[in-house]
Amino acid sequence: MAKTILTQGDITTQRVDAIVNAANEGLLGGGGVDGAIHRSAGPSVMQECQAFDGCETGDAVATSAGDLFADHIFHAVGPVWLGGLEGEEAALVRCHTRAIDLALERGCRSIAFPAISCGVYGFPINRAAPLALSVARSAERSALDEIRFVLFSEPDYFAFARGLDSL
Repeated sequence: MAKTILTQGDITTQRVDAIVNAANEGLLGGGGVDGAIHRSAGPSVMQECQAFDGCETGDAVATSAGDLFADHIFHAVGPVWLGGLEGEEAALVRCHTRAIDLALERGCRSIAFPAISCGVYGFPINRAAPLALSVARSAERSALDEIRFVLFSEPDYFAFARGLDSL
């Protein structure tokens, strides 16, 4: 039975089976979490990403983890916040669910998520946290041992802690 864990820190240093990247549709790196993961993983991951024809919002694709302390990176494309009237919440749930599915398909026991879409994509973290955590809660009876949310800042950590308390 999976345990949901919150931690504040750097997702690129996590020792888990799979790290989830907050990717863009082009899968070609960027800023924030996406840029940090690509820089830490090394150029082989970018080469793998180039083999895909992008990735739709709400979906995810898998690559190796390059130089990270993980076996896989799941590049999950979260939605850009457009005020909440364009299906953003459903897309955020889908990309988290897809990452969990990829982990289970590959026999992973542990997975680490960032706060997908909560940076430059502008998704309000107080709305995103309960959605992401509800996906984790749904997966707690899966073959996973641990679903970890790695939050970079203290305010993000506390937003997820409040979200976990509200479930």
